[in-house]
Amino acid sequence: MIESIQNPSVKRWKKLQRKRTRDQEQKFLVEGFHLVEEALKSQWNVLELIIREDIEIQNEWQNYKFTYVTSQVFNEITETEQPQGIAAVVQMDDPEWKSYERILVLDAVQDPGNLGTLIRTADAAGFDAVIGGKGTVDPFNDKVLRATQGSVFHIPFFKGELSEWVPRLQEEGISVWATSLKQAKDYADCKPTKPVALIVGNEGAGVQETYVDQADERVMIPIYGQAESLNVGIAAGILMYYLRN
Repeated sequence: MIESIQNPSVKRWKKLQRKRTRDQEQKFLVEGFHLVEEALKSQWNVLELIIREDIEIQNEWQNYKFTYVTSQVFNEITETEQPQGIAAVVQMDDPEWKSYERILVLDAVQDPGNLGTLIRTADAAGFDAVIGGKGTVDPFNDKVLRATQGSVFHIPFFKGELSEWVPRLQEEGISVWATSLKQAKDYADCKPTKPVALIVGNEGAGVQETYVDQADERVMIPIYGQAESLNVGIAAGILMYYLRN
């Protein structure tokens, strides 16, 4: 039982709240029963479990390295207001690029809740992969992880410069669709195709003009009421499900 927040293990776990540490160590922390269970069921490498003193260990957890901690220590290492008392340190996956048929591409999506929703919706819509371009929030941010509801363990996430990814996708014979208001068609007037990559953009600025100009299709979702625009997660969800047709 670890009782002190000055314990070296506690300090090590707490540092995983920082993106720099996560990137250096290629590890991240998930908290809560659902996320921990999703991690354990996946092919990802769960390195250790952290269990609050009042939580009874389950049989299937006993095959993993685990440590009991006090409530004070658990509160120190997690970022939720009412933590559930179970957390896990997980090794980042290094996905291998394959011949994917449906890919969601993100241009500088900055809101953690939006990114988590996008990953979760891509998983639900049966997309094969997500690519996060420069400026996109870290997918292993605590708020992102919680918003994915475990989908981060189901769908590969790639990072990189979209200036390199977009031509690469097209060279592989993948049709690239980009959301835009500039000379764009109503998405319902475009026939769904595959393989396809859908680019959605930053909450304020949308998809950068460079990538819009490179796209094979520019699509928009009509607004029938007085709203100025749709949330990026909602817009992407509509288009991803349309592309399933």
